[in-house]
Amino acid sequence: MAPQIPAFMDLVRERVVIYDGAMGAQILDLNLDADGYGGIEGCNEYLVFHNPSIIETIHASFLEVGCDVLETDTFGGSKLKLEEYGLGERTYDQNRAAAELARRVASAYTTPSHPRYVAGSIGPTGLLPASEDPMLGNARFAEVVGLFTDQVRGLADGGVDVFIIETTQDILELKAAVHAILQVRRETGIRIPIQAQVTLDTSGRMLLGTDIAAVLAILESFPVDVVGLNCSTGPEHMREPARYLGEFSTRPVSIIPNAGIPQNVDGRAVFPLQPDVMAAQLLAMVEEFGVGVVGGCCGTTPAHLDAVVKAIGRRPAPLRPARKLPMLASMTRAVAIQQDPAPTIVGERVNTLGSRKVKRLALADDYDGIIEVARSQVDEGAHTLDVCMAMTERTDERETMRRLVKKLALNVEAPLVIDSTEADVLQDALEQYPGRAVINSINMENGRGRIDAVLPLAIAHGAAVVGMTIDEEGMAKTAERKAAVARKIHDIVTSDYGLEPESLIFDPLTFPLSTGEEEFFRSAVETIEGIRLIERELPGVMTILGISNVSFGLNPVARKVVNAVFLYHAVEAGLDLAIVHPSHVVPFAEIPLEERELAEDLVLARRPDALQRIIERFEGRVEDASAGGPDPMADLDVFERLHYRILHRKKEGIEADIDLAVAQRDPVKVLNDTLLPAMKEVGDKFGAGELILPFVLQSAEAMKR
Repeated sequence: MAPQIPAFMDLVRERVVIYDGAMGAQILDLNLDADGYGGIEGCNEYLVFHNPSIIETIHASFLEVGCDVLETDTFGGSKLKLEEYGLGERTYDQNRAAAELARRVASAYTTPSHPRYVAGSIGPTGLLPASEDPMLGNARFAEVVGLFTDQVRGLADGGVDVFIIETTQDILELKAAVHAILQVRRETGIRIPIQAQVTLDTSGRMLLGTDIAAVLAILESFPVDVVGLNCSTGPEHMREPARYLGEFSTRPVSIIPNAGIPQNVDGRAVFPLQPDVMAAQLLAMVEEFGVGVVGGCCGTTPAHLDAVVKAIGRRPAPLRPARKLPMLASMTRAVAIQQDPAPTIVGERVNTLGSRKVKRLALADDYDGIIEVARSQVDEGAHTLDVCMAMTERTDERETMRRLVKKLALNVEAPLVIDSTEADVLQDALEQYPGRAVINSINMENGRGRIDAVLPLAIAHGAAVVGMTIDEEGMAKTAERKAAVARKIHDIVTSDYGLEPESLIFDPLTFPLSTGEEEFFRSAVETIEGIRLIERELPGVMTILGISNVSFGLNPVARKVVNAVFLYHAVEAGLDLAIVHPSHVVPFAEIPLEERELAEDLVLARRPDALQRIIERFEGRVEDASAGGPDPMADLDVFERLHYRILHRKKEGIEADIDLAVAQRDPVKVLNDTLLPAMKEVGDKFGAGELILPFVLQSAEAMKR
C-alpha cells in the first residue's frame, strides 16, 4: 500500500515546492518518427496510449533528481487541441490515462519523508476568446468552458492532486478553464486545488495586453489556490512581475520559467540558460520575493531541476499577506477600488438612461461612437465606467450589452460597472468581460429575489456588487434605515454566499433637494450620515453614490455647486466611489465662499429657505464656455436640447429651439413627441406647479406663433 501523504496544499503551506521540467523538450530529443508516435506524429499526448514507457521514463527522470511534482502529459489535452489530431472523442480517456500513468510513477517514488504529487496540466486551446479576431475570438464563454470539461473530468478521475492551468495568453480563457474546474467540482464534490499561471512577454504583459496587476486582481477574485507565471521567457524577465506577486498576492506564488528565450539554431529551438544560472535566479526569487512554487518549463532538463533542487532544498514556505488589495481590473490594467485621495470616479455617461447621446448611438448600433464617449470619460478622469444599455425602444438589451462590453474591454482601459436590472443581461456581460467588474446592483425591494438572482453570477465571475438600501418598505430615507437595510444585505451575501465585505459596495441613495417638499428637506444629510453609519458598522465594505441625483431639476450652474458641496461632505463621511460626469466635478475649494455656504445651507439642511435662495442666486446663470466649462447641450440635437431645457428649467434659448424644431418637424409632433413628454417627466419627478409652470406657458406661447 502506498504511504499516506499530506494534501498538496498542506505541502505548499509547509515548504517551497519544486515542479518537474519540460516534457515536450525531452520527447523532442528522442527524435521519434511517425511509428514512434503511433502514426500521429507530433502528438505528444497520444504517447500515453501508444508508447507510455517513454512518458514514464521522463517522469522518473525528474523524480530521480528530487522534484516534488510531476505534470501530466496533457498540456495539449483539451478537446479542441486533440481534435487537430482526430482524437477529440478520446479527450476524457487521454487525460485520465495520462493522470493515472503519472500517479503510478509518483506513487512508486513516494516515501514518508518525501511525498510526490501529480499536477494535471491544462494548456491553452489556441483560441483567444477576448479577441475580436473572427478566427480566434468568436467562441462564446460557455463554449470555451466546454472545451475544458472533458479534460478536467479525465484528470480528476485519474487522480491528480492539483490542476495547473498554464501558459495562458488570454485572461478570459483562463477564467473559462477555472469555470470548467468549478463545474466538475460541483458535479463530483471533489475539491482539487487550482494553480493558475499566465504567460507574459518581455514587456511584462500577456498577449492581449493584460499586465501583472490586472492578472492578480482577476485571479484573486476566484477560488484559485496558487497564482503565478510560466513559459515565455527565462527567469530574468520574470523578476518584476514576480516581485509584484510576491509583495501583493495572498495566495502562494509559482514561477516556472523556460530555460531562457529560445534561439533558432539550424532550424531547431535551443534554450540557452544553463542549469546553475537558472537555479541561482529561482533561488533569488524565493529569498527576495517570497515565491513558494518553482519548476521548469520549455527547455528545462533533469539537469536544470537537479540544480534547482540542490540550490533551494527544503525551505519553509514564505509568508503571504493576510489581506488582498481591493482592486478592479479591465483586460489590461488594475484600478484600486479606493482611490487616494477619494473618491473613485465612476463615469456616468456610457448609460442610455443617463445620456441621450449614448441612447441615440445605441439605437443606431453605433458602438464606435459609444467607445468615443467612454474614452472621453476616461480622459476626463473617470477611474471606472458605469455601463447600461436598457432602452424602452428596444428589447435586445442582452445582445447590445454583450457586444458593447466586448468592444469596451478591447478599447478602453477603465474597468466596468455592469448596470442592468436583468440577470441574463448581467450574465452575458460578465461572460464577455475579461477583467474584474462591478455589478450594479442588488436590493431587497422584493425580499431576497434580486440577491438570489445576482449573487451566484457575482461569485462565479469574481465581481464586486453594489447593494442599494431599498427593501420591502421602499428606499430607506433616514441614516438609521439605510444602515439597517445595508446590514440585512451584508449578512445575506457574506453568510449565505461567502462574498467578502471588500467586494460589497453600498449605495445609500439620495433624493433630489429641488422638490421643495418637507419630506426630502433632510435627505442629503441623512445620506451623508448613512455613509458614516454603514462604514462604521460594516467593516470592510465600501460606499458609492450617484452624486447628480441630489440636484436634479436645478439650474445647471447651481447643480455643479450643489453637487460639489454634496460630494465634499459625502467624502468627508467616508464615501469611496462617486458616479459623476468627471469633467463636471468642481473642486470644493474653488467654489466662491458665498455660493458654497448657500449650497451647504441646502445640502446640510441648515435653512428652510435654502432652496429658494439657491434658485434666486443662480436664476439666469449659464455656464461660461470661454472658461472651458463643458456645454451639457453641445452634443444634442434640437429635440434633445428642448427636452434638456425643460427638464433642467433652462429658459434661455427655449423659444429659438422651438422655432427651429417646428421648422424641421410638424408643430403637433413637436408638442406631442418632445414638449409634453418632457413636461410630464418633470411633473412625475417633482409634482406639477411652480417648477414647470413657466415652461408650460412659454412653450404654449411659442406654439401659438
